[in-house]
Amino acid sequence: MTKIKLQTKIKAPIETVFNLSRNIDIHLLSTSQTNEKAVAGKTSGLINLNETVTWKGKHFGIYLKHSSRISEMEFPNYFVDIMEKGHFKSFRHEHYFEEKNGFTTMKDVLIYETPFWIFGRLFDKILLKNHMKKFLLERNSVLKNIAENQTK
Repeated sequence: MTKIKLQTKIKAPIETVFNLSRNIDIHLLSTSQTNEKAVAGKTSGLINLNETVTWKGKHFGIYLKHSSRISEMEFPNYFVDIMEKGHFKSFRHEHYFEEKNGFTTMKDVLIYETPFWIFGRLFDKILLKNHMKKFLLERNSVLKNIAENQTK
């Protein structure tokens, strides 16, 4: 099982950051490098509790689909998306938000498991973990830029 933890400090209200973080259109903006598209379920706007989205994007030269559902949500403090169907053995992305002194700290905790026993673990160590971290960092950078420019 792999765990990736990230923190992003954003000069914007917690509600703004929370809503941008669950906005499918913003996610699409941040994933141009993988040509990501929302192809089923909720395909634009704000995703809510128990709603699903299916993403299709190009990773490692192959188009893959990943369906997830918002399994937990407490506005504006946290939400969780879990994989319903995809290429991971398990996948859980926890999003936490905390506002202090005019800044919102957004915390990502991504926990996933690869299939294919030792081969999956090897692939994770060599390529996947770095890929997932860069993917999240790019998403967070775009989100931060939009949030901070929206509140000027």
